[in-house]
Amino acid sequence: MTSSTTKSLDVTGLLCPIPVLKAKKAIVEISPGEVLEVLATDPAAESDIPAWAQRAGHKLLETRREGNLFRFYVQRMK
Repeated sequence: MTSSTTKSLDVTGLLCPIPVLKAKKAIVEISPGEVLEVLATDPAAESDIPAWAQRAGHKLLETRREGNLFRFYVQRMK
C-alpha cells in the first residue's frame, strides 16, 4: 500500500468479472479523492480495471505489474 492509499482490496485468485465487481463495491466505501489499491492476478484485470475506472468516472493513477500480480491505484472522483 502506498502512503496515499486509503483502502486495499485483494482479489488475487479471482477471475473476471469478480475483481471488477468487488472493486466497484469497495470504491464506494471510501470518500471522493481517496485511493483504492486493487491487487489482482487475473490477466483480464489488466484491461478490465482501467476500463471500469474510466466508465465509472474514477481516475486510474497507476498500474504496476509484479510477475503475475497487478496493482491498480484508483482515485475515487465522485
